[in-house]
Amino acid sequence: MNDVVTTPLLQGRVAVITGASRVRGIGLATARLFAQHGARVALLDLDEGEASAAAQTLGPQHFGAGCDVRDAAACIAAVQRVRHWAGRIDVLVNNAAITQKRGLLEVTADDFEQVVSIALRGSFQMSQCVIPAMVEQGRGSIISISSMSAQQGGGVFGGSHYCAAKAGVLGFTRAMAKEFGPQGIRANAITPGLIMTDFSRGANSDENKHALGKTYPLGRVGKPEDIAGACLYLASDLSSFVTGATLDVNGGAYMR
Repeated sequence: MNDVVTTPLLQGRVAVITGASRVRGIGLATARLFAQHGARVALLDLDEGEASAAAQTLGPQHFGAGCDVRDAAACIAAVQRVRHWAGRIDVLVNNAAITQKRGLLEVTADDFEQVVSIALRGSFQMSQCVIPAMVEQGRGSIISISSMSAQQGGGVFGGSHYCAAKAGVLGFTRAMAKEFGPQGIRANAITPGLIMTDFSRGANSDENKHALGKTYPLGRVGKPEDIAGACLYLASDLSSFVTGATLDVNGGAYMR
């Protein structure tokens, strides 16, 4: 991305990214790219030590904090810490999620609650927490990571409850875009296809993923950096007239 765009696209902005400490994750890849484009980045994850360590890999001007997005009080506290640290919040990337490979009849109430509470309720609660700051500023960008599974009822990994949670993210994103567009806040979603991350590695072997990727029009599996580039576009002024959109980043695996 930096070979193509040489001017920093997020200079002076502050971004919050959830689920951001995994070495081979979408969240950390996005944080890294945002930092390269001038943003100060707050990386949130369950374990504060891991979040802080991940932030340190980006440089001393970045911040890591523990936050369980299922817990509304934890979301409030984390956002307050970010505002105290940086004074503002310009971008939120709702990335935290888990998946489970289950048949519909195998999904328990606990399974459903765990998956939906992180991917959907967590995105809802984090968005609620950052929107007041964005309203005060008169601008902001919220990016929520959904999934191609939400669009086609599975087919990547994860059960029906995962598909439902990620489909909920799409509807919630559009509702935010309508309600808060007049206040200058944009809300968009990204639907990744099969991406080689720690998140997806447990669902199938790397060999099987690469074999599947060869059947896609672009002939490969996605990388976390592919999603990071899409996040950069939606976070920056390049997408200043884009809101309520769902950006497919799947190598052509699903077209609509």
